Amino acid sequence: MTGLARIELLSPRLANQIAAGEVVERPASVAKELLENSLDSGARRIDIDVEQGGVKLLKVRDDGSGIEADDLPLALARHATSKIRDLEDLERVISMGFRGEALASISSVARLTLTSRTAGASEAWQVETEGREMASRVQPAAHPVGTSVEVRDLFFNTPARRKFLKSEKTEFDHLQEVVKRLALARFDVAFHLRHNGKGILSLHAAPDESAQARRVAAIFGGSFLEQAMPVDVERNGLRLRGWVGLPTFSRSQADMQYFFVNGRTVRDKLVAHAVRQAYRDVLFNGRHPTFVLFLEVDPATVDVNVHPTKHEVRFRDGRMVHDFLYGTLHRALAEVRPDDHLPAQPAEAAVPRPSGAQAGEFGPQGEMRLAANLLESPPAAYGGRPLGERSGSGAGYQYVPRPAQGQPLPAQEAQGLYKAFFAPLPEAGASAPALPDTQGDIPPLGYALAQLKGIYILAENAHGLVLVDMHAAHERITYERLKLAMASEGLSGQPLLVPESIALSQREADCAEEHAQWFSRLGFELQRLGPETLAIRQIPALLKQAEANQLVFDVLTDLMEYGTSDRIQAHLNELLGTMACHGAVRANRRLALPEMNALLRDMENTERSGQCNHGRPTWTQMGLDDLDKLFLRGR
Repeated sequence: MTGLARIELLSPRLANQIAAGEVVERPASVAKELLENSLDSGARRIDIDVEQGGVKLLKVRDDGSGIEADDLPLALARHATSKIRDLEDLERVISMGFRGEALASISSVARLTLTSRTAGASEAWQVETEGREMASRVQPAAHPVGTSVEVRDLFFNTPARRKFLKSEKTEFDHLQEVVKRLALARFDVAFHLRHNGKGILSLHAAPDESAQARRVAAIFGGSFLEQAMPVDVERNGLRLRGWVGLPTFSRSQADMQYFFVNGRTVRDKLVAHAVRQAYRDVLFNGRHPTFVLFLEVDPATVDVNVHPTKHEVRFRDGRMVHDFLYGTLHRALAEVRPDDHLPAQPAEAAVPRPSGAQAGEFGPQGEMRLAANLLESPPAAYGGRPLGERSGSGAGYQYVPRPAQGQPLPAQEAQGLYKAFFAPLPEAGASAPALPDTQGDIPPLGYALAQLKGIYILAENAHGLVLVDMHAAHERITYERLKLAMASEGLSGQPLLVPESIALSQREADCAEEHAQWFSRLGFELQRLGPETLAIRQIPALLKQAEANQLVFDVLTDLMEYGTSDRIQAHLNELLGTMACHGAVRANRRLALPEMNALLRDMENTERSGQCNHGRPTWTQMGLDDLDKLFLRGR
């Protein structure tokens, strides 16, 4: 390298333009900084006027506390802010825009006019600056209490950057997204957005829960709230509230995922991982969940100053936050029952109610006859008869599971788990317990009417017609009970005849040693042979077909990144899902009405019964209004 240049101090204009590259990416970036300043000023109403997607004009006006006349020139200076004074303030920062560079950066690449008036001032004052000169001019002006910021001709002095802007529609869509996110973060503030003189959003302050729900519906559409569950849980100094979409309201892309930490919208991989884990068992492959969630934590336990645009955060105890998010959402999704999908039951609804065996009750847990009476022979001997073949006399069935082709189930483990799930078949002709005499109560999924093509169950409930995929529904019921059996019986380990060694980094080996007891509870036995070597001496018996080396390596990667891992459980669940699939009722299996009603009752009492193990829906409702529309009744 020749001719090494001398070190020189950058001019203020060039320094601001470099800083603008971090803060100002497009009109939406400008809107974010200005809106955050308005919120920090205590504004209760914010008006946003936009022209040409924000490139020609972006004006933000608020009714906040305003800026003193003497402070106006300083407001456009770098590293000047009213929101922090010392390091202690920075460590517990709760304001939105606190870096003290936003206005300086924006004014370096646009024509900026700032007009403000405080409550105690007799008149307003205005400061103007243009990017090329960076010389501010202060003069008196007319303005109510609050602040207005006009940003015109964005990137007028940096044409190279202006070329990278997209179409007017695209830029405005990004800007509108910023407004929506802040409107969700601050329900107490009214937002009014206009584009090219046309009103786009008019969101009034939402002081109570019903008003907040209306704002969410105005932003997302009413269908989101109809398919979402409210969440409000507080534990160990953490509080999570908001709405999570039902698995049936998933999206092809992650465009309806809003997560806020202390009112600040963030995109965090730890949060994303926790949410993904919670939805793992109920979401179809390739689909994304929907949610609007607000996490409240002690500001001292979260660092929001880890990224120039403050989109990322760092938690002091990431493991605790991850487990809290996962546990809360996992439980919320597990508690969804069919009646959560249905409107309030009509008072005048009257569905003929069967009783006893016809209603589908065969015991306290509503065990299904079609899934009962497993053969005592080991699973390796299964397969003598086709699945679902009738055995014996009367209404009795023996349901014979069959291993997946090329993947025989482990004999001892599978047999034990199946016995823990399946109940004995009632004797032919035996009377089933009668239901309580509550003829007015109609179950959420109603009562079976018929079976369609050996695949679907048609039932009538208080709202109309229910259509159930019997295999998918029974698969979920079987899967959940196998998981319960697994949790109660625990995991047994299987020693390896020849221990497998695995080469790791010293940090990964330290992590394995630190979590040795956790691995042991899951059926693993790991021994450290050297600074960068582990020996795998035992693995879970149910996972003896898995690649032990890769599984341990993947688990350690998760442990170091998130403080937790679900890979072992994911592998076990995959195996249990396969077992459940082969133990579930098959298509073209003819069921009697009692069997169909038994399935409906089990669905109502089983966690996550709205989806099968693969995320497909298990049932759907067609109300009377829907049926009337099909046949044009009332027209």
